[in-house]
Amino acid sequence: MTQWYETLFANYGKSYDKEPYTQGTVGEVDFVERELGGDRNKRILDIGCGTGRHDIELAKRGYSVTGFDLSEGQLRLAREKAAEAGVVVELECRDATQPHFIQEFDAAIMFCEGGFSLMETDEKNHSILRHAAAALRPGGKLLLTTLNALFPLFHSVKDFLDAGDSDTTIDKLTFDVMTCRNQAELTFADDAGQSQTIQTNERYYTPPEMRWLLQTAGFAKVDIFGCHLGQFSRDHTLTSEDFEMLVVAEKCE
Repeated sequence: MTQWYETLFANYGKSYDKEPYTQGTVGEVDFVERELGGDRNKRILDIGCGTGRHDIELAKRGYSVTGFDLSEGQLRLAREKAAEAGVVVELECRDATQPHFIQEFDAAIMFCEGGFSLMETDEKNHSILRHAAAALRPGGKLLLTTLNALFPLFHSVKDFLDAGDSDTTIDKLTFDVMTCRNQAELTFADDAGQSQTIQTNERYYTPPEMRWLLQTAGFAKVDIFGCHLGQFSRDHTLTSEDFEMLVVAEKCE
């Protein structure tokens, strides 16, 4: 069965790169550099790399980066962009819910819901975190952003999404307080200009849930902050006004 996120990203790379939430790449990579102490010898894994925007910026700065994604369409554009930028990035088509690497990386990033929180079950979401931990060397860091359940519990998700600049249309939106899942009917135009409508299903997590999930996945220390587009920082305290949370988790030594 083809999942909604597979349909969405099959031919949506160029449109994706124009979305308002993809415009903060430089500031987000600045945060990655700070977390790594500017050590360009560290090897980085990008889980759910999409069109490779973070990977390419990191490669420009001298880092060795491997990115993977479930969508060959997204990866095709990522390879084109990397070639145009004159940088080398290893890009692979892989499923984040499956194991692929064992202690090969010093850091992993998973930004803009790069797989995690899009999965149809909590078990699949948890498997992504477990395999991210397995890919890291002891003491390695996972930097991720994910949907903050505090926001829909205090606000209308539809009002927030309607206020954005995206060309997509969202209807029939519901948020289930028992599962913290948001379901909606999403209409969008793909890169060929074809209009499509899909049923989305995303999981929002509370901060205690994220801490527990990461600790049971093999991370010893978990810090959670408010996520500000293009301005990732440990200085932003997470509140119910933040649509996403920024998480920094360190693997057990």
